[in-house]
Amino acid sequence: MEGLLGGVRVLDLSQDIAGSFCARLLADYGAEVVKVEPPGGAALRRMGPFYKDDPHPEKSLLFFVLNLNKLGVTLNIESEGGRKILKELARDADVIVETYKPSYMSSLDLAYDQLEKLNPGLVLTSITPFGQYGPYSRYEGEEIVSYAMGAIMSISGTRDRAPLKHGGFQAQYEAGLNAAAATSMALFLQGMTGEGQHLDISTTECVGSTMIANQTLYSFTGATQTRRSPEGSAFGHPMPCADGWVIAQTGAGADWNHMARFFDRPQLLEPRFVEQARSAEYDQELDAVLLDAIKDRGKRDLFRTASEMRMLFGLVQTPEDLAHCPQLKARGFFREVDHPVMGKLMVPAVLFNSSQTPYQPGRPAPLLGQHNLATYRDRMGYTGADLVQLRQLDII
Repeated sequence: MEGLLGGVRVLDLSQDIAGSFCARLLADYGAEVVKVEPPGGAALRRMGPFYKDDPHPEKSLLFFVLNLNKLGVTLNIESEGGRKILKELARDADVIVETYKPSYMSSLDLAYDQLEKLNPGLVLTSITPFGQYGPYSRYEGEEIVSYAMGAIMSISGTRDRAPLKHGGFQAQYEAGLNAAAATSMALFLQGMTGEGQHLDISTTECVGSTMIANQTLYSFTGATQTRRSPEGSAFGHPMPCADGWVIAQTGAGADWNHMARFFDRPQLLEPRFVEQARSAEYDQELDAVLLDAIKDRGKRDLFRTASEMRMLFGLVQTPEDLAHCPQLKARGFFREVDHPVMGKLMVPAVLFNSSQTPYQPGRPAPLLGQHNLATYRDRMGYTGADLVQLRQLDII
């Protein structure tokens, strides 16, 4: 069954997480995506974690997950011959995804206005830390820089410590999601009018967009959200239980009587705790009651009991918990992929379900240069002798 983006051709020139994730999302839902790597391999191949801790270019788990469902070729676009081949590929492409510094593509005669002459319908999706223009556009960026500059660090953590960055590469994934959405919208216009365009995605702006409620608060009142108080484990902070951490909040369908029964602590019905609006002075006492109430109880039992009482309640799931989460299992979130070097691995795959074009398990991430012959010889007509010469010249 053809996916939502069936028939769309994409060239993925990206070397980082954001661009690779953007292109993978397009591939997941039907686009034919060709990962274009330099002859030595994309930088992501050298980024861990590695399968069984073996730092091998075909065993980067990050590269593996971010490049599912793609074809793969090698091409040195800094060489004259490589640029010639890329322009040939661009003539038949609907989308190019790139994450180079602003002006880099222009320095290679591959800027959008030059590619547009070859293919007026081309969508060029560029993802950079700060965008293509503006006073910061030439600055270097990294995950932690985007978190800081996007303001989310200013409200993360507790007030007694420095601003906190969340774990992982969430800024990069946010940029990839936004870029995939923007690309899909540009493809919609392309399908109606035949026109292409240059999409300018700023990772910092993607992070900052999640702060819109705080920005509105500041615009109207001059107020800003502060980091959390270091005190007060309950109702807003994770609380430790016998086998992990949980988080409980008031509201939803549960009243304070439900809460007292859930925690099995009658003293919670005392006026000093019931009157929530005036209970700040009793935070530490309340914490002591709640933490003592759950310290010997298991997190899954707490979760089931809380749901029965219509409480807002969550588990702080670890990666192991996530891998065995019954909700994700029921929805088919994880899928098994068979890689020629690493074997069968479970991967997070399905980001959304569509009724007419369900997610189809596809191919694993490509080996380095795996589809050179299929692309350069079979599709583009280069001969075997041509390919030998291109390899000798370090073009592919």
